[in-house]
Amino acid sequence: MIAQLWPTLKAIRSAEGEEAKAAALEQVMEAMMLLEDAFIKSGKGKDFFGGDTIGYLDIALGSFLRWLRATEKMGDVKVLDETKTPRLFGWAERFSSNVAVKDVLPEVEKLVEIAKFFAAKAKAQ
Repeated sequence: MIAQLWPTLKAIRSAEGEEAKAAALEQVMEAMMLLEDAFIKSGKGKDFFGGDTIGYLDIALGSFLRWLRATEKMGDVKVLDETKTPRLFGWAERFSSNVAVKDVLPEVEKLVEIAKFFAAKAKAQ
């Protein structure tokens, strides 16, 4: 699931034309719905994937959150949507604001700069 999500996020950032962006976004949303279902099943009504506290799966998925936000910003799209994936959206908010995590997550703006730099470098080659 995550292996499919990363290339599709990249496709949103580099999509040329609304049709290409919409197709990439649709693929991402399919993956997000799978994550929503996984969270509901494994979280069992708790705040995090493993229960009441952040666990390994939260850290693994949480490491992608800022890149996800950077993709939203660059592609002018909404991936973590409170109406479509409310449990996952809530998890992302709780994870990102947790005292153990919030000061170590990279800034979205810096990730946007990095992504633009590598996109320009790839285009130049």
